[in-house]
Amino acid sequence: MKTSRHWKFEELQLSFGLKRLKKMPALEKWLSAKNIITTEEQHFIEFLQSKLLDNAETWNEDELKFFFIGPLITLVDYIGEHHRPFNQRPLSCTLKNTKGEDVLLKGRVEFIVALGQQDPRQPYFFLHEYKQEKKRENDPLGQLLAAMLCARQTNALKEPLYGCFVVGRSWFFVILDGSQYAVSLAYDATQKDLFDIFSVLREARKNIEAQVSKAIAAGL
Repeated sequence: MKTSRHWKFEELQLSFGLKRLKKMPALEKWLSAKNIITTEEQHFIEFLQSKLLDNAETWNEDELKFFFIGPLITLVDYIGEHHRPFNQRPLSCTLKNTKGEDVLLKGRVEFIVALGQQDPRQPYFFLHEYKQEKKRENDPLGQLLAAMLCARQTNALKEPLYGCFVVGRSWFFVILDGSQYAVSLAYDATQKDLFDIFSVLREARKNIEAQVSKAIAAGL
């Protein structure tokens, strides 16, 4: 057994046969989406950005989450009739490694959007690792992938999984599709990239709604 916060992405590749791609059509499609941002949303995003500019180097993880990421995610609004966001929820699974051995993965997920109202089932999107800029004790990509692997194992519908991790001002978007995954370049939330970040997060909501419709139709 190894908790998700102690996995490195290379260990996951070697242990479970994951392959990292430089390009993935699904990721490129996700990142290229352009969603309309209203004037009111633009003003609020600019307000959040001004706070990040002043505090990116000094906020700890909880402050980054509370004062910047939380309000931004609330503006995206991942709450739906059949799905909602969950914070700090346990997630575990048993996977076969490349040697055929059982490996127990377990840990707490920072933020997931999943089917369900009280308890998450069929997770679709992960937001993981709100790391402050000067603290890099663990591998945020490894932690995100470990959680996504558990979702891949437990989800009845084998759809691509969406996720991202945050290190200070830098955001990275990830798609896991089967045993292949790809990672975006960094988006800087203190620059105009922040509007692209918001658009990508909103596009994730649309993808989630499409997958939820499939899950409901399948009786999950």
